[in-house]
Amino acid sequence: MQTLQYQGLKVIAETNHLLEDNLVVEAPLQININQESYTVVMRTPGNDFQLITGLLFAEDIYKKNTPISFDIVKKENNINAIINVTISKNDLGKGYLNKRTLLSVSSCGICGKKELNHLKVEGKYLNNKQQFNLLEVSKMMEAMHKNQKVFEKTGGLHAASIFNHQKELLTVKEDIGRHNAVDKVIGDLLTTDALQEAKYLVVSGRVSYEIVTKAFIAKIPVIIAVSACSSLAVDFAKEFGICLVGFTRDDKMTIYSNPEYFKNIQYV
Repeated sequence: MQTLQYQGLKVIAETNHLLEDNLVVEAPLQININQESYTVVMRTPGNDFQLITGLLFAEDIYKKNTPISFDIVKKENNINAIINVTISKNDLGKGYLNKRTLLSVSSCGICGKKELNHLKVEGKYLNNKQQFNLLEVSKMMEAMHKNQKVFEKTGGLHAASIFNHQKELLTVKEDIGRHNAVDKVIGDLLTTDALQEAKYLVVSGRVSYEIVTKAFIAKIPVIIAVSACSSLAVDFAKEFGICLVGFTRDDKMTIYSNPEYFKNIQYV
């Protein structure tokens, strides 16, 4: 269940009428690790295991290839409300020590961080340069849009998609939260052991620091966004070796970092 019908009053100029509108479901999911509460995320129900897998990967809590053990502890209205993840203490990454103590809302990826120094991300500069042109970017964007099934009904969901070196779609997921959608697609490829094929992350909204760091941790060298990019996102993209593209609409886009990824670049 990702949508519910609500009654609304549609107003157009001097006229109005009642209608039944499809709205996106937003519901809390409590994530426990070894029977202890870790965080609560607001998300669109569906692909919960992939969401958790991607989140734990990004948070440096669990990065092994072996499957994670999930247990649904509680359901409410047929929606997962509490899921427990069992991970051996020896397999818990250092990110577990940075235990989230706040509600992680759907629009915020760092709300649960305790200290500013937890924003630091370690890793090697990404040197895997992908080459692309505007037509290829447009085709990837179109492929994502075609798979935004719930967005077509509601207009209220973000999407994230991942493409391989040949610009072929590997996975696409939707969620009310931008960061949740990214966690879902990364988690999806982790569960199928295909994350190493990920070369392009395409997102339907804006890009902030959190999405850049998630891509960096997953070693995805190109991020393409429909909307704007924050200053910190650009700063981190430059530091990480990520090509960051924003305002990708129609026949336009803006490359904010590492423009050498773009084919036949010409400065005028």
